[in-house]
Amino acid sequence: MLTIVLLPGMDGTGTLFEPFVAELGQQFKVQIVRYPTTGALGYQELEEQARNSLPTSGRFVILGESFSGPIAVSLAASRPAGLVGLILCATFISNPRPLFGPLRLLAGALPVKLAPLAVLSTALLGRFATPQLRSALAAAMAQVSGEALRARLRAVLSIEVSAKLEGVGVPLLYLLAKHDQVVPVSALKRIARVFPAIQVVPVNAPHFLLQAAPREAAAAVTKFLQSLHNAL
Repeated sequence: MLTIVLLPGMDGTGTLFEPFVAELGQQFKVQIVRYPTTGALGYQELEEQARNSLPTSGRFVILGESFSGPIAVSLAASRPAGLVGLILCATFISNPRPLFGPLRLLAGALPVKLAPLAVLSTALLGRFATPQLRSALAAAMAQVSGEALRARLRAVLSIEVSAKLEGVGVPLLYLLAKHDQVVPVSALKRIARVFPAIQVVPVNAPHFLLQAAPREAAAAVTKFLQSLHNAL
């Protein structure tokens, strides 16, 4: 059975994957990578943790959501045994907001834990917010320390994995959130320039694509995985 390895967004808890996993059903094995909730760990350290969580046998694909896109790309570029595909969801290969780059030295002082839930919900969910999704977001964020979140924000502002993407040797699917207020479409265009063979599926969803539109996302992922199976 094919395994889908899910790499989470900035919260790193993996709990926000629940709606998406439920829609996938039983046809795939799902493995969720969870990052530490404390500690000032950047991309390099978190990548190593994710690498240690990859399956050691059988075929698998990696799905990198938002913050974890660069980690997914780096892992795929190393061509681990058994990897047959890569899925990127509402993510980037370099700082998606270049104008904010100079702020990376200040990111360590931002009171990220004090951001009102309403602000986070507006940015991540927009008009797709529901009481259930807001509650899930609040529960996930409550588990993560401010130190960890600030470190991850700093990492985003300086990340660059374009060269690694060039070395990816498996098919690539990108799930595009059509109403994303966090990662602009320019991030996808940058990925497409580096990897022209990319497959793009637009989804009527906010940045929290897998959470707000789990059925559509699961359908797109299933179709992609079936195409991989047919090609093997």
